[in-house]
Amino acid sequence: MSSEPTSAVIDGTTLKGRSGVARIWHACGYSLAGLRAAYAGEAAFRQLVWLSFLLLPLALLLDVSRIERAVLIAGVLLALIVELLNSAIEAAIDRISYELHPLSKQAKDMGSAAQLLALCLLALVWAVILL
Repeated sequence: MSSEPTSAVIDGTTLKGRSGVARIWHACGYSLAGLRAAYAGEAAFRQLVWLSFLLLPLALLLDVSRIERAVLIAGVLLALIVELLNSAIEAAIDRISYELHPLSKQAKDMGSAAQLLALCLLALVWAVILL
């Protein structure tokens, strides 16, 4: 009979490894690495970044209320966030397999649809506020 335990109890902090300021510092580094990877490897993300370089200063210069300015900026940031999530979905699916599979296609198509809706929202918000 073995004296080894049959299961180990591990909480989330054991798996995370760091806490406090060190965890925040390392998380920022991982986030910056993710932004660099998206910019280097995803043409759609690069295009949105360059669009953001145009739209964000424009949002600050327009003669609109603070709430309208915040909504203009939020729309731009939302499009970037959704593109990052879409790219993450695609990377995870590709990591699993390049084989064509209906569920892989469905996951990628839904990520793409989310980005389409985010871009439609961005266009709608800017149109409503500016026109």
